[in-house]
Amino acid sequence: MIWKALLAAGAAGVGAIAAKDLNQKSHALQRNFPVLAHARYWIESIGPELRQYIISGDDEERPFSRDQRRWVYSSAKLQNNYFGFGTGNDVENTLGYTSIKHRTFSDVAPSTAIHAGEEVMVPSAKVLGGPRDRKHAFRPASIVNISAMSFGSLSGAAVEALNKGAKIAGVLHNTGEGALSPHHRHGGDITFQIGTSYFGCRDEQGRFDIERLKEVVQTAPVKSIEIKLSQGAKPGLGGMLPAAKISEEIAAIRGIPMGKDCSSPSRHSAFSDVDSMLDFVELIAQETGLPVGIKSAVGHMDFWHELLDKTGPDRNVDFITIDGGEGGTGAAPLVFTDSVSLPYRLGFTDVYKLYAEAGRTDDVTFIGSAKLGIPENAIVAFALGADMVNTARGAMLALGCIQAQKCHTDHCPTGVATQNPWLAHGLDPTDKSVRVANYLKTMRRDLLKVGEACGVAHPGLLSVHDIDLVDGTHAKRTLHEVYGYKSGWGLPSEAICREITEIMRPRSPEDQKPPGK
Repeated sequence: MIWKALLAAGAAGVGAIAAKDLNQKSHALQRNFPVLAHARYWIESIGPELRQYIISGDDEERPFSRDQRRWVYSSAKLQNNYFGFGTGNDVENTLGYTSIKHRTFSDVAPSTAIHAGEEVMVPSAKVLGGPRDRKHAFRPASIVNISAMSFGSLSGAAVEALNKGAKIAGVLHNTGEGALSPHHRHGGDITFQIGTSYFGCRDEQGRFDIERLKEVVQTAPVKSIEIKLSQGAKPGLGGMLPAAKISEEIAAIRGIPMGKDCSSPSRHSAFSDVDSMLDFVELIAQETGLPVGIKSAVGHMDFWHELLDKTGPDRNVDFITIDGGEGGTGAAPLVFTDSVSLPYRLGFTDVYKLYAEAGRTDDVTFIGSAKLGIPENAIVAFALGADMVNTARGAMLALGCIQAQKCHTDHCPTGVATQNPWLAHGLDPTDKSVRVANYLKTMRRDLLKVGEACGVAHPGLLSVHDIDLVDGTHAKRTLHEVYGYKSGWGLPSEAICREITEIMRPRSPEDQKPPGK
């Protein structure tokens, strides 16, 4: 009797769906193939998961391959992150494959132990704010830092874990443009980002307020300030936080209404050209004493030419963060994600070469941002002239992100990019903070090991002659050939090179031991 009742109920349910499909007019597929059409929609909805776990090879997925994600996960858990039986990449047929050239003999050599070097700090070769004598100029303790991700785009638990992880690893944690929330206040050093809506430093009319900015930086360990002009995920387009992700807490922190999408303008209102932007930079630097820089993707080069022309002894940015069009954590229209702004390597080298041609590369710190949370990509960035790199998605993977690509839906299954309390509650900030720190330390360690294998004491001393881009098995070109670099470009001045080499020299035997030994 029970089975008959269940079958009858099932048949009635199928009949109801069929009737609904036949009578609706929105979907031709459902009218023509009632009930069956739903299977197609269901399979389409789980397509990313099918490709991720069943169909795609270990090096096929984007934006991060299974091998790359596995490296991050195992590094975050302090598991064995080595790979055996040779590379799984199709090096015989890949165009532009990175080949790092080690040296047989040199004054430095990497330790072979798996965990050796994880506790070694690798500071920036340049002093942030030093060339402009900022009151609070400093040498960043880490060449790898956490890129901009706002509370709102990420859950409070995720932001807390990132900040705690930043403290453990000794790195800078960028707030993103969504203001400095209580979740950022767990001891990690902060880069405060100012976006076009001036969240956290605006008045009741939404205009920039220098006094509010000063109040914010005095209440937390803010070490630098970044003015966001554009970002790689949506270059030339303002930020968007969907209404579904706006909680009462976020609304209060940002000063925005509930129930409406939070759309940031595409342009700043506090300045309108390079001249007024530099005045804005100097105002903030003078009032706070902090190094102040800009973040931008690269499109038309007229902005960069004018920036170089109008900077000098009296006005300048302290750092330039270059973002690439290939990525970011922000959601955007597909055409912006896929086609607006240059990829990182092209955009960065275009800007860097302007400064190199003018002999001005030591005037600023260059920071790379765009899929640089993988050692291979970061190594190329350093050889091309970056002084530090920021990673967002690498840190998200360390938090437990599974690349579900549901960041814009508020349905992130791992609680990273959601404001859903039930989903966010699955992410334990204390546990995940350790994983974030482990990942960042491992990233630094691998960069240091590669640098030492190439014969230099610091990754920032790698040159464009240390890396080839290989086309299958028939051709190779050095980075300086590919990107048109001249002799000495990509490296800091000789004085800075000597200084950072001395800083890296006194490494004790204790640094070579695995943790806990």
